[in-house]
Amino acid sequence: MTRIDPEALVASLRGLHKTTEATGVVHHLERIVRVVDRLFGYAGAGLMFADESKRLRYLVTTDEAGRSLEHAQAAIGRGPCVSAFFSNAAVTTSDVQDDERWPGLAPLLHPSVRAVAGVPVRLGNGPVGTLNVYQGEPQEWEESDTQALMAYAHVIEEVLAAAVRAEEKSVLADQLQYALDYRIVIERAIGYLMGKHDITAAEAFTGLRKRARDSRRRVADLAAEILGEQAPPA
Repeated sequence: MTRIDPEALVASLRGLHKTTEATGVVHHLERIVRVVDRLFGYAGAGLMFADESKRLRYLVTTDEAGRSLEHAQAAIGRGPCVSAFFSNAAVTTSDVQDDERWPGLAPLLHPSVRAVAGVPVRLGNGPVGTLNVYQGEPQEWEESDTQALMAYAHVIEEVLAAAVRAEEKSVLADQLQYALDYRIVIERAIGYLMGKHDITAAEAFTGLRKRARDSRRRVADLAAEILGEQAPPA
């Protein structure tokens, strides 16, 4: 049964500004990992992301044995998934329990985790995580294995990129609404100043903005004060 760590999601994707849409993103990523596991008949598959300290943590894993990869690599700071992340390239091992590249890793792994393959998941200019699979017996990995994993890693990258674009649109919408809300107050203050001082709209706005800058206040706050009403909340 697939296990999802929601805390890992928040920590890993905080830099991507996706905490408000976590459920949707997890649903897509979980489905992709399940497809990889079932389609190719691996013993297990998982998706890891780097948190703010660049430590890889599992977001999705299809079994508890595979989850030991996270704990083991976190404990010693190295392993096939860590190598795939920092080298930004596919990394495989025919038997991680007997691989001299990562001494001290084997005793921390579940006994059924043997052959491991990991590929980077990229966003922007570099990796943000890894897609990993393992087998319960030693085996040599073929190029077709890593090519297939890279293809699915690309699907994951598209999901993440779409999530980032959606968040950017959301931020833009909020900023536009913020500007619209404050524009009403500012325009009313400009109209008031035009009538009181017999000046143009441009002169009124320039004077309002200068007074706000001199007093280190927001234009909208000063405009609301001039109108004798409370400024909209920030």
